[in-house]
Amino acid sequence: MAILGGTFTMADGVTVTRMGYGAMQLAGPHVFGPPRDRDAAVAVLREAVALGINHIDTSDYYGPYVTNEIIREALYPYSEDLHIVTKVGARRDAKGEWLPALSAEELRQAVRDNLERLGLDALDVVNLRNGGFATPDPGSLAGPFSALVEMQHEGLIKHLGVSNVSAEQVAEAQSIAPIVGVQNFYNIAKRGDDDLIDSLAAQGIAYVPFFPLGGFTPLQSETLNSVAMQVGATPMCVALAWLLQRSPNILLIPGTSSVAHLRENVAAAGLTLPADALSELNRIGNAG
Repeated sequence: MAILGGTFTMADGVTVTRMGYGAMQLAGPHVFGPPRDRDAAVAVLREAVALGINHIDTSDYYGPYVTNEIIREALYPYSEDLHIVTKVGARRDAKGEWLPALSAEELRQAVRDNLERLGLDALDVVNLRNGGFATPDPGSLAGPFSALVEMQHEGLIKHLGVSNVSAEQVAEAQSIAPIVGVQNFYNIAKRGDDDLIDSLAAQGIAYVPFFPLGGFTPLQSETLNSVAMQVGATPMCVALAWLLQRSPNILLIPGTSSVAHLRENVAAAGLTLPADALSELNRIGNAG
């Protein structure tokens, strides 16, 4: 698995490739409705698995429902070493708006929906998604997180994680039940979670950056472009490679609806940045 940036082993011994795949972009524009080309979406998922990726990130509110249905169409029955990570805590209205869905009843329905559309008896990992776009909403997560813990005890969920959360909310969740991962907004230019990443690494807990390439506003940096030219790679490949070298507990889930782009992302996992390049890149953005 060296070409995929190595692997990460969770507390229970489950091993995932550090280069994963984020399925959000398989839905239609703005993550709403069906894709323009469903066959192409199926092809991307099958290529991801063919390349050795065994860590796929999704949610039933992508579409809604569409992405999970495509995953099942493309990959079911799933191989034993494929691990599908989903998230709950939001829903979509008829116009595609993102709305919170954190009541115990809403969370239970979301877990059922993910199970049904993915065709699973139990979900590998469920992340509780806190509100907000890229900045955590303040407040306690005890109520909704405890609701997920109850479903874990029932056998519907194997492992728990949290998403779009502060360090304090991570600690609160851990005081209730163990977590295997944190999924937050982080990339080479947005480094507010530096201290949290290091803390999680010391505990053997995965950190999964969403928007690793800047999200809907792709990363733009003269330094990034310069280093990319020096190492003979694209700026986006360099940005992904930097994340893999930032900390061994970082798992990547870059999304794409293109097989060609998927292959470019995977190529980043085989790129080792030299020390002088890392020094230049570390000056980009704001460290936490």
